[in-house]
Amino acid sequence: MSKQVKHYLGDKDVQVILGTLLRIGVLVSTGVVLFGGLIFLIERSGETVSFGNFKPEEAKFSSIIEIFRGLKTFDGLAIIQFGVLLLIFTPIARVVFSIFSFLLERDYMYVVIGLIVLCVIITSLYLDIAH
Repeated sequence: MSKQVKHYLGDKDVQVILGTLLRIGVLVSTGVVLFGGLIFLIERSGETVSFGNFKPEEAKFSSIIEIFRGLKTFDGLAIIQFGVLLLIFTPIARVVFSIFSFLLERDYMYVVIGLIVLCVIITSLYLDIAH
């Protein structure tokens, strides 16, 4: 008779996966921002910039939908903004993965704490109460 062995993620496994997730998220977002910066500089190499007239209400990519529309047209600013979004969502992915790892371990108190942290992060992003 063969015995089925249940293998749960150990603390060290979870820490390695979380560290790798954060490292890859930061590296990918940095690469996307650098790539978008190069595209932006190539597109606007001949422009002169006036720093005396700053109008933040005329920002092009102020919503996620506009960022994805800009990605379709291969706009450098949209690519940079997408890289920043990836950087913002990297710790959110870490919290989500932590919640699932606590579920696998059946550690429900930490699942609840993780869900509270996730709700606080999403609420602060959605309501823009960070500043």
